[in-house]
Amino acid sequence: MFEILSQGGPLVFLLLGCSLLAVGIFLERFFLFHRANLDVQDLMQGLSNLLHKKNFAEALHVCAGTPGPVARVVHAALVQQEAPREELKQIVQEAGQLEVPKLERYLGALLAIAYIAPLIGLLGTVLGLIDTFIPVTSNGFAASSDLAKGIYRSLVTSAAGLAVAIPSYIFYSYLAAALQSLLHDMERGGIEIVNLITATRQNKEIVDFKESAQRLAEDQKKRKLTGK
Repeated sequence: MFEILSQGGPLVFLLLGCSLLAVGIFLERFFLFHRANLDVQDLMQGLSNLLHKKNFAEALHVCAGTPGPVARVVHAALVQQEAPREELKQIVQEAGQLEVPKLERYLGALLAIAYIAPLIGLLGTVLGLIDTFIPVTSNGFAASSDLAKGIYRSLVTSAAGLAVAIPSYIFYSYLAAALQSLLHDMERGGIEIVNLITATRQNKEIVDFKESAQRLAEDQKKRKLTGK
């Protein structure tokens, strides 16, 4: 394999470096997305139980101990849980926007490798063909073995470019799909936490109304007794 690659010239080693970079980016993003992935339904169910008990401190502790962008978005809303609903929605949106660049990091470089690698291979092919036909233009003839060797070198460069580009684009497509899934989970978590906080406030208002009604009824009874 090394002998074949060495026949392609210096551009093949450039492509080899691009392939190592692509693999490194893929592995780094893959493990990052794997750690960030969680069951949003389980997280929101646990937070729902805590919020119905008005246990905001424990809910914040759960979010702080849960890795990933979804938990950080939810945590941002819980920190400002006294804010109005519209402000909470804005807080969730801003927290999500801060997470997006972290998740998209290096994906552009991976896509660039997928696009540039075939062009580098094509450049190597053209340069190899130019070197092959230089003796023909100089001497008017060239041995068939020299022509075959030059064409072989050119084809090796093209093959190396495609061999780097195809896996790189597959890596990018996989990571892009995983990114979209995380963005969806972030959006879902943000919407649900805003609804949970709002529902908690409504329940509190209902309880306060019942307590006020009971107090009013007791006052009326006392007045009636006093009047008698």
